[in-house]
Amino acid sequence: MIGFSEASQGAGGDSFDIFEWYPRYQNCQRYFLDHAQHSSPVQALSTFLNIRLPFQRQPYPVANSSSNQSSTAGAGDEAPSGPSSTTNLPPSVSLVPYIRRLVATGMDFPGVLQGFFGDEWQSGIGPLHEQERRNYLFAAKSGGWASVKKDYDITPLETIPFLRPLQGPLDSEIEAAERSWSEWLAMEDWMVGPRAPDALQDSSSQSSSRPRSARG
Repeated sequence: MIGFSEASQGAGGDSFDIFEWYPRYQNCQRYFLDHAQHSSPVQALSTFLNIRLPFQRQPYPVANSSSNQSSTAGAGDEAPSGPSSTTNLPPSVSLVPYIRRLVATGMDFPGVLQGFFGDEWQSGIGPLHEQERRNYLFAAKSGGWASVKKDYDITPLETIPFLRPLQGPLDSEIEAAERSWSEWLAMEDWMVGPRAPDALQDSSSQSSSRPRSARG
């Protein structure tokens, strides 16, 4: 799409394309709404982690992916302004809060992610999961326990019950986080673009050509 090609390729490296990823994310969204949220294991774990599922969110519950989008507008999302026929689109329910809760509690095991988001979770929510794990590392580095807990609370009633260290980190994952953290520190000092340290420029070019390792 004209004007969006840079955003597509710049979101997650040269091998990531937003427009190829998005339909896979929607598949995960539909699975979560139509199947996972109605299963006993997902309901039990969500209760233990103190996060409500879409069908439990009053006064605008979302029971499945065919729910009328206009009925979910009061849950923090504006109603769509386009044509009223939206039967082919899933309701506006973000999966990110659930990914964040699983990451911060150390519950983001492959089997759990599959149970929440379906067999295609790696290609659907995998990029978001990878980024949220990195965000959790950054949160721990930039603030203490109370600060991190506050960031991961969903106020007022869905506060996170506990925090755990990142589950099953890989060396490649930590190294990628270190590079990103160094880039952010450089950003704080305005050391970007032509002012970026040579080491960061070299590592960025190497990381863009390095294959991404799969977890789990």
